[in-house]
Amino acid sequence: MTNTNLEELSLRELKQLKKNVEHAIDTYKERQKRQAIVELDEIARERGFTLAELTADAKKIRKPVPPKYAHPEDPNTTWTGRGRQPKWIKAHLEKGGNLEDLRIRD
Repeated sequence: MTNTNLEELSLRELKQLKKNVEHAIDTYKERQKRQAIVELDEIARERGFTLAELTADAKKIRKPVPPKYAHPEDPNTTWTGRGRQPKWIKAHLEKGGNLEDLRIRD
């Protein structure tokens, strides 16, 4: 860091310096983030990948959820038990059925 004698600067130069310092403070995190991305990209390239490949894989990895319930008349129609209940589940329950009646047994 250079030692600047602030006493020698004009008011205009002091205001510009203040503006530059405020901008540097405001953008500090963004600059650090960009530097980290550059460093991580270099590491990924050294290992034969791109950073995009590595981060995309992390977002895509999801294991499929096995179905828990099957339609009583069509066992190929199933439901995992997540999200909205299908119409055939609602119809079964409205007729007085139990959800356990539809559970897939291993």
